[in-house]
Amino acid sequence: MRGDVFDPSSLQKQPGSDRSGQAFFGLISLAVLAAFVMVGAVFWDVVQGSWDISTSRMWGFVSTSFVSNPDEAGVAQGIRGSLIIAGIVILSFPIGIGAAVYLEEYATDSWTTRLIQVTVRNLAGVPSIVYGLLGLAVFVQTLKGLTGGDSVISGALTLAILVLPIVIITSAEAIRAVPGSYRDGAYGLGATQWETIRTQVLPAAMPGILTGTVLSIARALGEAAPLLVVGAAGYYTTGNNDFLEQMRGAFTALPMNIATFTKEPAAIWRGHAAAASLVLLVLVFLINLVAIIGRARIAKRLGR
Repeated sequence: MRGDVFDPSSLQKQPGSDRSGQAFFGLISLAVLAAFVMVGAVFWDVVQGSWDISTSRMWGFVSTSFVSNPDEAGVAQGIRGSLIIAGIVILSFPIGIGAAVYLEEYATDSWTTRLIQVTVRNLAGVPSIVYGLLGLAVFVQTLKGLTGGDSVISGALTLAILVLPIVIITSAEAIRAVPGSYRDGAYGLGATQWETIRTQVLPAAMPGILTGTVLSIARALGEAAPLLVVGAAGYYTTGNNDFLEQMRGAFTALPMNIATFTKEPAAIWRGHAAAASLVLLVLVFLINLVAIIGRARIAKRLGR
């Protein structure tokens, strides 16, 4: 009986069969290149604009507060406010990670769960000014007795709500990416569901979770609109030195300092705005660096 003979040449790609793939790859490459060029241009413009301050009085710029004299003005208040905001925002991460664990490991596949997941994804795309209005209504007005009104606590809690959907989404994706064999192996050894999550799932997902938290902090540090709505000042006169009173009093942050410098009519303030932008970029870079080191150590511990 005569059968069909397999021809290996039939597996070879025919001319032009992968042109669409090559075209798509080319477009993606151009988009990535354009993004790098734009980021590089912005960074160069910031460095060039802040060159005079960076080479003459950078330490004084980051260690002094805002004054009307441009030769003595600085962003110490903005740095302190941004760091406090970042610290309070970090405190919200366990809530986001816990929500992601529940959605991925405990919640059943029902319409309620799917509705929650869709809602969280939609909340991640809501304009930041809307969160500012929410913070104004809840933290500044309703909870004024606890937060002090237009205070750094109100601003930080507003930004914590803003980044919470991002933390939930990225954490859920990281948990979902953990191979099922990790869970099966733990269950086979008699571990409970929580023990499996704590000892296998979360450590394996931690690099991805760290990525999401860093992105969240970076976004929180760069937001100005919500802070403006909840009452952040461009600068303020230092009053009570008590830390708790300062948390409930007037506050500012680096994005607000940048906006204040930009609105000043004298051209010399443009250099201050560029220098403040450079400080913010360096701060975000340092946070990213810490996360990269943390990811590398966790991956090394897991043998990846």
